[in-house]
Amino acid sequence: MIAAVAAFSFMDALMKMFAAHYPPMQVAVLRGAASLPFTVLPLLLAGRLAELRPRRWRMHLLRGLLTVVVLGGFIYALRTLSLANAYSVFLSAPLIVAALSVPLLREQLRIGNWLAILVGLAGVLVMLRPTTAGLASLGALAALGGAIAYALSAIAVRVLTRTDSTASVVFWTISLMTVFAAALAAPHWVALAPAHWKWLAAMGLLAAIGQHFLTEAFRSAPPATVAPFEYTALLWGIAIDRVFWQVLPSARVCLGGGIVIASGLYLLWHERTRPPGAPARGPWQQATEQGRMSRPSSTVDDVERQQEEESP
Repeated sequence: MIAAVAAFSFMDALMKMFAAHYPPMQVAVLRGAASLPFTVLPLLLAGRLAELRPRRWRMHLLRGLLTVVVLGGFIYALRTLSLANAYSVFLSAPLIVAALSVPLLREQLRIGNWLAILVGLAGVLVMLRPTTAGLASLGALAALGGAIAYALSAIAVRVLTRTDSTASVVFWTISLMTVFAAALAAPHWVALAPAHWKWLAAMGLLAAIGQHFLTEAFRSAPPATVAPFEYTALLWGIAIDRVFWQVLPSARVCLGGGIVIASGLYLLWHERTRPPGAPARGPWQQATEQGRMSRPSSTVDDVERQQEEESP
C-alpha cells in the first residue's frame, strides 16, 4: 500500500505540472486517456474483456459525472495549492463517506463514529481558516468540493459492485469521465507540447503501477488493515513539495491534517474492533478500494464478493 500511494503521489505531482500549462478539464482528459490503455491491456491479454459489460448504465453515468467533479476540483486545487495542502483537505473524503452512508445507504454509525466525523470536519475548518473577510481560498474549496464528490462516487461504487465487476466499474468510470471532461475541455483545448508527451506516458505508467500494488495490498490483508497506509499520501506530498517546489505546509495545515487523519484512523480502528458477526459499517473501506482522489482503482474479487454478501 505504501508503494501504491507513492506511485499515485508522483502521478499527482505530474498532474500538478500539467495543471500549470493546461486547463483543469484538459488535464482530467489527459489523466483518463493515459490510464485507459493500462486498464484494458491486462484484460485483453487475459481474455477477460467480457467482464467490461456494464449492467447499470445510469449508475455508471453518475460515477462518470462525479469523477469529472472529483478530478476537476482536485486538479484546480493542485494548480493553486501545494501537493500536501491539497491532500490535507482531500483526505477528509473517508469521513464524508461515513457521514453520507447513513442517509444514502442506511448504514449504522455509533456515537463514537459521529464524534470522530465531527472532529475530523473541524480539522478541515482549521485548514480552511474561515474568517469574516472570506471563507477560504478557491483552491481549498475546490479540494473540499472534490472530496464531497469523491464520497458520493464511493457510495455509488457500493451499489455498482452488487451487479457489475470491478473491471467494469473501473473501465467505464475512466472512459465516461474522459468523454465528459473532453466535452467541457474542447472549447479551450491547448495543444500538447512535444516535451510533455513523455510525462503523459509516465502518468499512465505510474497509474498502472499504483493500481497493481493497490490490488496486491488488498489481496494480502483485510481492507481495515491496509487502509491506514492511505494517509502516507500526506508524507509523500510534503516530501515531493520540498524536493520539486521548495515549499512546506504551514503549521495550521499540519494541525488540521493531523486532526483529519486521527479521525479517519479512529474510524478504521473502530471497524477492526467491531464484535464478530456485526455488520460492516465502514463505507470508507470502499473509498480506499476505489483509490485515492485522482485514480479509480480496482481490488480483488473476494472483497467484491464479500460486499455483495453483506448487501441487503
